[in-house]
Amino acid sequence: MKHSCNIYTKGDEKGIAGQARNDSSLRMKNKFQILSFLVLLLFCNAAIRAQKDYTLTSPNGDVSVKVFIGKDIQYAVFHQGDEMISPSLISMTLGDGKTFGKNSYLKKQTTHKVDKTIPAIVYKKKQVIDRYNESVFEFKEGFNLIFRAYDDGVAYRFVSTGNKPFVVQSEEATFNFPFDQKSYIPYVQSIKEPLEAQFYNSFENHYLYTSLSEWNEKRLAFTPLLVEGKNNKKVCIAEADLLHYPGMFLYKGDTPNGLKGVFAPYPKEIKQGGHNLLQGEVQSRENYIAKQDFKTNFPWRIIIVSAHDEALANSDMVYKLASPPAADIDFSWIKPGKVAWDWWNDWNLYQVDFKTGVNNETYKYYIDFASEYGIEYVILDEGWSENMQADLFQVVPAIDLKELAAYAKAKNVGLILWAGYYAFNKDIEGICKHYSEMGIKGFKVDFMDRDDQIIVEFHEKAAKIAAQYRMMLDFHGTYKPTGLQRTYPNVINFEAVNGLEQMKWAPATSDQVTYDVTIPFIRMIAGPFDYTQGAMRNATRRNYYPVYNEPMSQGTRCRQLAEYIIFESPLNMLCDNPSNYKAEPECTEFIAKVPTVWDNTLVLNGKVAEYISIARQKGDDWYVGSLTDWTARSLELDLSFLGEGKFVAEVFKDGVNADKAARDYKKETISIPDNRKLTINMAQGGGFVMKIYRPNS
Repeated sequence: MKHSCNIYTKGDEKGIAGQARNDSSLRMKNKFQILSFLVLLLFCNAAIRAQKDYTLTSPNGDVSVKVFIGKDIQYAVFHQGDEMISPSLISMTLGDGKTFGKNSYLKKQTTHKVDKTIPAIVYKKKQVIDRYNESVFEFKEGFNLIFRAYDDGVAYRFVSTGNKPFVVQSEEATFNFPFDQKSYIPYVQSIKEPLEAQFYNSFENHYLYTSLSEWNEKRLAFTPLLVEGKNNKKVCIAEADLLHYPGMFLYKGDTPNGLKGVFAPYPKEIKQGGHNLLQGEVQSRENYIAKQDFKTNFPWRIIIVSAHDEALANSDMVYKLASPPAADIDFSWIKPGKVAWDWWNDWNLYQVDFKTGVNNETYKYYIDFASEYGIEYVILDEGWSENMQADLFQVVPAIDLKELAAYAKAKNVGLILWAGYYAFNKDIEGICKHYSEMGIKGFKVDFMDRDDQIIVEFHEKAAKIAAQYRMMLDFHGTYKPTGLQRTYPNVINFEAVNGLEQMKWAPATSDQVTYDVTIPFIRMIAGPFDYTQGAMRNATRRNYYPVYNEPMSQGTRCRQLAEYIIFESPLNMLCDNPSNYKAEPECTEFIAKVPTVWDNTLVLNGKVAEYISIARQKGDDWYVGSLTDWTARSLELDLSFLGEGKFVAEVFKDGVNADKAARDYKKETISIPDNRKLTINMAQGGGFVMKIYRPNS
């Protein structure tokens, strides 16, 4: 057998070595090509991500939002093809440098359809239809971004999904508009420098109607804020579900026609001060806006779109987006109603045989009046507790609260106490326990005058503790509602409105009448307000002047009556004194009997800053109210919502001389026309109101 063997020469070794070198070079070349391909793939993937957009459309197809996700996150809003919000950046920057919305990697996107009915405990409707389409974007960086498209607008919120506490350094919330549009701007009242000083304000305002380009760069504004859009449409910016985060102010944006959110930094040092030592005054602030624990649902940013002004006055967006009430808390005890109020009329009774003021005799008179007319509550406003002490357990000697509470209970009237913020916050639970045991029904808490995270969390804490003791809360000197009234229905009202109390000192040049027909389309979108209407001294535009202890309203008597229908207010004041009301029994009886919560609400007509008509249903009865500006006006009301059958109405309308004597009115009973069309007339600064019912019902 032959054996074979391989013999290599030196030349062959060189050849093999050369081949090896060639193979190595080829491998390196292949690696380079693969690496280049991977880099190109990553680049292409990034480019693809930068160009990715998602469109979410409302159930009826009218509203759509386009979300652009790439290096940044932007959104744009459309209504029936009209661009209402141009592409606008949104993001959140955390204290550790992490950013939600910048160079974020999208893991997953899902879409949901929701169609449900929300039962309302204390609201302008018994039930609220909650119908929307939703997109949830889940990101690798530990957050989700949720968009909802409703038939009347869009909302979005960030949600953190991490499991560690963190701080929010800043939030980027921008609202860019396609052109230089007119807007109704609720600037903070005082112009303070620096801008940071304007975070300390009472949230009472008028609206400046001006172009976005004319924004006063020395001033902040707050929401809701209304902007005119294409084809006479309106865009309203608002927020909801504000629980553990500062409220959103608005300021001139970085684009020519844009606005941007501004947020109060977290307070670092606070001292007692302000009105009668009842306020917390921020001395310094941290370099972040909020502290958060673990997973957090941030507030909803809302863009409401309306093709018709009247739809704004019946928006449910804020209520729908708020957290529902806790299932383990009983709210069935809440009793909305009217309140005989002392402060606006300066305890100014007459034809009595005692010295009026903050004393038991005066309040017994108020209680007797409330009992006679079926008014549910009497409030003891500022003055019942010792001044400058910020201590709600120190009652002035002229008041015996136990005696008053027992007297009120015997008369089927509840008592509500005024409380300054600093005094109330010192011992919320102790105060609620003490006074609930005495029979007090709630507190009007005043002078918060901020909406940083500390104050926002105070509102929720106070609501929760008060609910445990079956106490209602009426927040004054505070920011606009953002849905807390749904989460805790015992929070029965808010101020955050330039209400009738201003007429005690407002100069003759003030225009409260135009304000009255503006707020239903803007401020009332956020929720109810304690405007404190019901003046029996009424003045025309040329006859008005401020009188502190005998104040008057601007506009007609019927205007005051109609505001009980137009303005959403579950706890509703009678601002004037019992002596004046007793002299006007027809008007007083109407005010006393008008409901404060409703089964249904319909807005019949309206134009921002000009006029409005609203119909509200309670049981089998309908109440209709109308307001006009300083223009005398005729309106045709469509009452077809009544359905079949015969109806009559108790009507209060401006008298023929109401343009000269604003208190002039006429009461009559009419039959509702079979064609359901009714023409009404209002004087300058006038109003109209009627209660509609079936005969013999």
